[in-house]
Amino acid sequence: MADDGDVRYDVAVMYYIEGQTMESIAHKVGVSRSTISRLLKEARERGYVHIAVRSVDEHSSQLVQWISQTFQITATVVPVSLDASEHQRLDSVAAMAASLFTQMIHPGDVIGVAWGNTISKLAEHLRPRSVAGVTVVQLNGAVSVAGKGLPYAGALIQKVAQTFGAQMITFPVPAFFDHASTRDALWNETSVRSIREVQLRTNVAIFGIGSLSSAIPSMVYSGGYLQPEDMEIIRREHVVGDVCTVLLRGDGTWRDLALNDRASGPTPDMLRKIPQRIAVVAGAGRVPALLAALRAGVITHLVIDRDTAIRLQHYVLQH
Repeated sequence: MADDGDVRYDVAVMYYIEGQTMESIAHKVGVSRSTISRLLKEARERGYVHIAVRSVDEHSSQLVQWISQTFQITATVVPVSLDASEHQRLDSVAAMAASLFTQMIHPGDVIGVAWGNTISKLAEHLRPRSVAGVTVVQLNGAVSVAGKGLPYAGALIQKVAQTFGAQMITFPVPAFFDHASTRDALWNETSVRSIREVQLRTNVAIFGIGSLSSAIPSMVYSGGYLQPEDMEIIRREHVVGDVCTVLLRGDGTWRDLALNDRASGPTPDMLRKIPQRIAVVAGAGRVPALLAALRAGVITHLVIDRDTAIRLQHYVLQH
């Protein structure tokens, strides 16, 4: 760190904006908790807190306004320090999203949850809030060749359900079927059809954005859900990412991608029937996939870090 002013600024950002504890900041900076307390006091006295927080909030407000007007959605921009790691950035966004998500749930809601790294991190920040008559349903299958997807997704759905004291419904089918005909046949089975009927009653959905270019690899592409020949098709078809394991090109198109005929997740057409659709995004590498999801119209609420929001704005203006 260059000088005392920078130390106070960095500490103020971590404490007041990112919500980190004094203990965690002390560990990162390499000083005692009492030193952090002193630096925060000096930051307030010297005006660092006032200047830094106001500046970030103003910039975030401008980004919120741009995103909301450009895509006709509700946006929340989380101010994260520019030197934060990808994992720190994800953690800050997930914490904010968890708080907003819990406040959006009302009695009788059916919550659709799509598994993934982002929503797993969000689940770590959920705090119990009992809401009567809530049902939590898994939106996309998670079975893979590696065999780890089903227990992973089940634990995630269970965590969200426990948060609200809700009924839990898992979806024990593959993320991607080997053949579209197999998926179509299973969709006609009574047990699976009953789960899909609950999915269709979802009124709040929450999901991350899968990306082929993010610093933190998306599980769809790194967890053994797709074969090498599938990945070759993805590259050839200019796929940039996915929402709920339904693949998207950069322009938001998806219908003529043969791999989607084997996907178990809800299509963009199905997602658009859900009144509230919350996307949680952290990391500049997810910008092309996020823009594809926005173009596909699958998002009504977006929680995003400030740097990624800036990158999204630049990317849109350049394309």
